[in-house]
Amino acid sequence: MTEISVARAKAEFAALVSRAETGERIIVTRHGKPVACLEPVPTAVPFPYGDMVGKVFVSDDLSLPEDIIDAFEASAPFP
Repeated sequence: MTEISVARAKAEFAALVSRAETGERIIVTRHGKPVACLEPVPTAVPFPYGDMVGKVFVSDDLSLPEDIIDAFEASAPFP
């Protein structure tokens, strides 16, 4: 983790973004106090098909025709 002042971050922004892309976490400070953080965006982790079974449900107040709700509920076993 690197700490850098706002003024220096402004002057070196492109270089700091490149460093963050490689995984470095950069804390931007103002008057010595942390005010912002520059770090890589987390990558989306795919989940295996079927991992959402039992975690997805249809709300009781959903405004859909009953036959669509019934088909959805019948398509996956719920515990």
